[in-house]
Amino acid sequence: MNKDLVIKVRGLTKKFGDFVANDHLDFDVYKGEIFGFLGANGAGKTTAIKILCGLSYPTSGEVSVAGYNVYNQTEQVKRNIGYMSQNFTLYEDLTVVENIRFYGGIYGLDKKTIKTKSNLLIEKLGFEKEKYRLIADIPLGWKQKLAFSVAMLHDPQIVFLDEPTGGVDPNTRRQFWDLIYEVSDSGMTVFVTTHYMDEAEYCSRVSIMDEGKIVTLDTPENLKLKYQAANMDEVFVKIARG
Repeated sequence: MNKDLVIKVRGLTKKFGDFVANDHLDFDVYKGEIFGFLGANGAGKTTAIKILCGLSYPTSGEVSVAGYNVYNQTEQVKRNIGYMSQNFTLYEDLTVVENIRFYGGIYGLDKKTIKTKSNLLIEKLGFEKEKYRLIADIPLGWKQKLAFSVAMLHDPQIVFLDEPTGGVDPNTRRQFWDLIYEVSDSGMTVFVTTHYMDEAEYCSRVSIMDEGKIVTLDTPENLKLKYQAANMDEVFVKIARG
């Protein structure tokens, strides 16, 4: 694994009044890594991701993303990351090509670059016949692949995937993970949350949160050894049971 640091978190704490959503989180993420960020609903994952994406400020702690400080360099952070949520973040009433061009503009690409990248992306995805179809009219798996690709249109250092495979069939999930591997192999860092524990097996390293804290962080193989588990689902159950 390449040891170039792209995310550095030390003592990240986020409070909402007396409630502590993130309690002194410490972790690093490296270039080209597939980093799994797991935990039950309410564990504090979403709060942490918002901070890492420059959408919220920590109460305290040191946090840098792509070499930029999340306290006072949020715009630089946003320009160096991509983001895809479970809802795919595509506009249903726009066509495939209109969505690509719209996001290219948001990411600050010039018209010539947008046109070039649009053509390359449509060809890569095999969407030549679908490029003028509305997003609402294409299959869910296709939307997923397009949303992932659009999130990387501006060649970010890091792409955040927030439960990206929710609601799709196992075969489509497997195909989506092939895309993630391809991106990781190119040197881009993938930061992913998922409720599917089999997907945790595909990550370079996995952190598991509970009640605002990171309970454990290691490779899937080391975690299975540590918790004497056959798979990551068993690891998660053992942690949940304390």
